[in-house]
Amino acid sequence: MDLDVAQYLMVDSKKEKPVGILSPSQEAYRKRLAEVCLKNRTRILAFRSKPPEPTENIPWEVSSSPQHSRTVKPRRYIPQSAERTLDAPELEDDYYLNLLDWSTRNVLAIALGRSLYLWDASEGTASEIMSVDEDSGPITSVSWAPDGKHIAVGLKSSAVQLWDTVASKQLRTLQGGHQSRVGSLAWNSHILTTGGMDGLIFNNDVRIRSHIVEEYKGHEQEVCGLKWSSSGQQLASGGNDNLLHIWDRTMASEQNARQNQWLHRLDDHRAAVKALAWCPFQGNLLASGGGGGDRCIKLWNTHTGSCLNSVDTGSQVCALLWSKTERELLSSHGFDQNQLTLWKYPSMVRMAELTGHTSRVLFMAMSPDGCTVASASAGDETLRFWNVFGNPETNKKPVSKPLGPFASVNSIR
Repeated sequence: MDLDVAQYLMVDSKKEKPVGILSPSQEAYRKRLAEVCLKNRTRILAFRSKPPEPTENIPWEVSSSPQHSRTVKPRRYIPQSAERTLDAPELEDDYYLNLLDWSTRNVLAIALGRSLYLWDASEGTASEIMSVDEDSGPITSVSWAPDGKHIAVGLKSSAVQLWDTVASKQLRTLQGGHQSRVGSLAWNSHILTTGGMDGLIFNNDVRIRSHIVEEYKGHEQEVCGLKWSSSGQQLASGGNDNLLHIWDRTMASEQNARQNQWLHRLDDHRAAVKALAWCPFQGNLLASGGGGGDRCIKLWNTHTGSCLNSVDTGSQVCALLWSKTERELLSSHGFDQNQLTLWKYPSMVRMAELTGHTSRVLFMAMSPDGCTVASASAGDETLRFWNVFGNPETNKKPVSKPLGPFASVNSIR
């Protein structure tokens, strides 16, 4: 802007000029000067051309802040009914046994009476791999080795058989430690840990002839729950004496190098402790569940032995499984609802309750991809498959269709 011109227009051009003061020649000069200097402008602010069109509004997606444009994770759909229900006749109705396991090779093993059946989930086929006589049976526990090829089978006779499931061949029998049935098994690499009705726990090195290499003494009644931590350093054991023990492999007894001393002896439960599950995302976090006289799920810091939380579920806790992809815990229960309950960690708020079983859900196992859970009930003699944790990549509502691996099978045998 020309400030001199503006000054002239606002001040000097508005002054009234006395008539007759300027001569004709002076008046003509003034007009000529105004034409040249002002270029016939009579306003201070004037557009020489059409003003520009207003700028288009900036898109919201670009102008919004990062926190507003951040996508919100949709809530996962959790089916309330089982995808598939199969018959499981002669499944033992015994809370203290462990008769269901799912291998890393996607093969489900279930013990029915004196026989062991395998389901190849990839092929959709079922087969009986072994059976024992009446003196040895029934089968009281099953557990897959980490390779998904070998399986351990605990018997009422106190023996444990090892089988190669690919060759359908028995490899060896472990005996000489327990004096009564073996109801719980847990693998730690080449070490097979066994728990018996006699209250004893043994570590068996399956590679050597004299297989018993360590023992754990602390339970006064049957050992019904065994689980190794993911590090292989700590072992959790639960018993019918309402006790939960945490064992550390480095803590050998001073009197006997082969006998280990417990790290923690926890007596908070008021009933048998069978359900045990180590947290996959926090190595020192253990979940335990109590029987009908307790009904509680307890969360433990196994480094300190402190109880972090205790939730009264209202019914017998039979089994526990942590999700591999979410901070969630699944529990199976006895009467009166016989349900599966999904809990959000750490708030332990109920996310869903899955019903369908008409008797207590004694056993659970998770598929190797962490999406599907199999549950078994002896009272209703059924094996049910639940899409509890969904697909960790899509989390979409599933289309109603038969469960692929088991589409052609309606009964285990």
